[in-house]
Amino acid sequence: NDIIYKKREGGKLTREEIEYFITGYVDGSIPDYQAAALLMAIFFKQMDKEETFELTNAMRFSGDTIDLSSIKGIKVDKHSTGGVGDKTTLIVAPIAAACSVPIAKMSGRGLGFTGGTVDKMDSIPGFRTSLEPEEFLNQVKKIGIAVVGQTSHITPADKKLYALRDVTSTVDNFSLIASSIMSKKLAAGSDAIVLDVKCGSGAFMETIEDAKILGNIMVDIGSSAGKKTIAIITDMSQPLGNAVGNSLEVMEAIEVLKGKGPKDITELAEILAGAMIYLGGKASSLT
Repeated sequence: NDIIYKKREGGKLTREEIEYFITGYVDGSIPDYQAAALLMAIFFKQMDKEETFELTNAMRFSGDTIDLSSIKGIKVDKHSTGGVGDKTTLIVAPIAAACSVPIAKMSGRGLGFTGGTVDKMDSIPGFRTSLEPEEFLNQVKKIGIAVVGQTSHITPADKKLYALRDVTSTVDNFSLIASSIMSKKLAAGSDAIVLDVKCGSGAFMETIEDAKILGNIMVDIGSSAGKKTIAIITDMSQPLGNAVGNSLEVMEAIEVLKGKGPKDITELAEILAGAMIYLGGKASSLT
């Protein structure tokens, strides 16, 4: 109650208060109705830079975290805020891996009506998107890349909070969006992160101003956590490429890798892969 009241009145929450809330909500000692009240207070009164980082960190350590230290090199992760026809992970991850940047990536399923990377890979007959931790690490060591589905033990706080935000109209708050995305990225263990922040009529961030705000908050979180982080704002005012639908998008991704894909998705993939290769220490500049 004290934490809810403090935020409702516009106060700044401490690390201890935020950790108490996240721990209590995950273990069930804080009920949905109190968590919903705090989310609504955060929605209206906002969180500052430090509060947003502490919320992200508490969510990051609410479950298992992945240790990639046994993999040599600078591990680079990539996240897109999503959109119709966005099959970039299937293109940029292999390109970065081919340039000797180790990719140990956990990807999610789709939100809403668009398929996520794991949904797309599931459309390949016999393809396994679930690997045991040791199998996952060994694959990266052997071939330089592994892309798998997220385990249920990563950031359980985010799963519970997102479900509650969804039914309480508290999804579209910058701090809550950024902490949700970055807690998963940080828990996944890579050394550097490229963020593809979509902007336009088909994106969650419809204006370039909002996309910049979200990008800056996420870069601040990554930097505060000691990770090299870059945000790139890209256009989602129309679908990417020509193919929409999980198996069709896999085929189009292969065409792009062959140099025969549509111009828009090819150019975007070059930019994102270039940023990953730069952060991975295999290129001297972003251009």
